[in-house]
Amino acid sequence: MHLIDTHIHLYAEEYDLDRKVLIEQAVEAGVSRFLMPNIDTTSEDGLHLLAKEYPGVCIPMMGLHPCYVKENYKDELENVYRHLKIGNYCAIGEIGMDKYWSIDFIIQQEEALRQQLIWSHELNLPVALHTRNATEEVVNLIQDLNLKGLKGVFHCFSGDLNKAEQITGMGFHLGIGGVLTFKNSGLDKVVEKIAIQHLVLETDGPYLAPAPYRGKRNDPAYIKLVAEKMAQIKNISLEEVAETTTKNAKELFAL
Repeated sequence: MHLIDTHIHLYAEEYDLDRKVLIEQAVEAGVSRFLMPNIDTTSEDGLHLLAKEYPGVCIPMMGLHPCYVKENYKDELENVYRHLKIGNYCAIGEIGMDKYWSIDFIIQQEEALRQQLIWSHELNLPVALHTRNATEEVVNLIQDLNLKGLKGVFHCFSGDLNKAEQITGMGFHLGIGGVLTFKNSGLDKVVEKIAIQHLVLETDGPYLAPAPYRGKRNDPAYIKLVAEKMAQIKNISLEEVAETTTKNAKELFAL
């Protein structure tokens, strides 16, 4: 059985004390690849160090996270594009919009997202989208841009069935993580009705640990708990969940 974690911040300081052990444990549990989104210039060194240390296992993305869009966002975007042109990245991410933490730079967030979506089309790279409290805005922007062949994943999806069908109808995947295991999240009802061909697995570690670890650090091996919950909801085997979501991730990110 092989699983792919399509979104994990393995370079985060929360993993500093035992990162190597956690990666080894996850690999032993069947996690064959970890796709790592970038945040901004401050996360680059850790991102690239892990990609170098674990080639083909820890695979980097490059992008500017919406929560880190500040006064210097144009400089940050120039840096992102410079890396994209010379580096080997599986996606542009983590990009998007976030209206949960702050809307002080929401106009700049939209501009940064628009530019990075255009680069995605130019470079034929998928996108990893962060859309907290801003899914509608991101969907509308993608539709307005109307870039042929644009693809990617709405990371940490937790919306309703209508939104899930709208997103998958545009050809995008849904990133399913620990929220699926949360009691009364409602995501189980959505996942039950969405074809597994539209789904990929993620932890978003160190955040959003699945039950029974909710509120604690989300370790890389916990993705298996999300896969097990998906198998239960869809009444299929864990092996089928692993096989199909891994196939989806390989195709989407050209792994």
